[in-house]
Amino acid sequence: MDDREFETRQIHAGYEPNEHGALVPPISPSVTFGYESPTEMVGEYRYARMSEPTREVVDGLIADLEGGAHGRAFASGMAAINALYTAVLSAGDHVVAGQNLYAESHTLLTRVFSTFGVDVTFADTTDLDAVADAIRPETALVYFETPTNPLLSVSDIAGVVEVAAVEGGEDAETDGPVVAVDNTFASPYLQRPLALGVDVVVESLTKYVSGHSDVVAGATVTNDPDLDEALAFVQYNQGATPSPFDCFLVARGAKTLAPRMRTHCENARAIAERLDEHPAVECVYYPGLDSHPNHDVAAEQMRDFGGMVSLELDATLEETSAVLSETEVFALAESLGGVESLIEQPAPMTHQDLTADELAAAGLSESLVRLSVGTEHVDDLIADLESAIETVLG
Repeated sequence: MDDREFETRQIHAGYEPNEHGALVPPISPSVTFGYESPTEMVGEYRYARMSEPTREVVDGLIADLEGGAHGRAFASGMAAINALYTAVLSAGDHVVAGQNLYAESHTLLTRVFSTFGVDVTFADTTDLDAVADAIRPETALVYFETPTNPLLSVSDIAGVVEVAAVEGGEDAETDGPVVAVDNTFASPYLQRPLALGVDVVVESLTKYVSGHSDVVAGATVTNDPDLDEALAFVQYNQGATPSPFDCFLVARGAKTLAPRMRTHCENARAIAERLDEHPAVECVYYPGLDSHPNHDVAAEQMRDFGGMVSLELDATLEETSAVLSETEVFALAESLGGVESLIEQPAPMTHQDLTADELAAAGLSESLVRLSVGTEHVDDLIADLESAIETVLG
């Protein structure tokens, strides 16, 4: 189905109408499946933690949308990331990770895998020389987000892949480390990292792909059958599988990904341009602005610039918190990628697990605000933000 346009594939990929002609994939809640005899199964399924029909729809769907051969749905985005780390890393290995990572991706490396003898170097992946300098002979994984959470830095994906292959293969017997990209902020509609050479994509299906803030799920996609087999082993043994009901919601939400993303992007661009001129706003982070340091890279490898906007207010932590409490259309809540607009303050909210030093190293100030721009009318969104800022900061 890869020769068809994205808008067609998002609706039809991963599922063919069943024997009853059902156009919507049915939910198959069965945990276990029957045998004809102790050595012969009735069908292809044995036990739902291994595989089951509803999950296979999402496996095929996300593989198609990301342009990969092997898709695998997980119980959450973090479950997918944990499976990647577990499948790739062993004691004594080294990871080069992006300087700005989702807080739990960061702490999973520094507070969990570090106890198993895995070392990590955080590098600015927008700087290819910094990536090259960070890679060692024992580097097994290069892992980064683009755009990043929450500063929306954009890395040259193909450039990082090339550096990893050259530097990683220089002193090692292999071709270099596994290169993985978290594609959550872009979604497969805006960006396809596998086409740019990465080994595996991880995605929080909770966010843009499902799009309605009603399901938690994640995914990995790769073209490497051995890597997919390793991910499958971890998934089965750790039990990191989504329920059939969750898979149904992901598949349903994905059918409208393209039109939703177009509205997210249009609204976000208008808000970023408006806030960039606001006297109470010190800085706006949005790849669609010409002033963004990675604007040209984003324009080259993304279809559009996304629905996430971050900004720094000319305010204290307390004043910033007060602004967030004044919004009415923007809901004060964590997560992102749903049709409703969300606003949050990373330091005390999504990134609260980071120490003060870790926040500083990641460049996350107390006055930083992250917007997940939804699909409401843009005039209402702008009026809501400006009213909240005016109420608190004058």
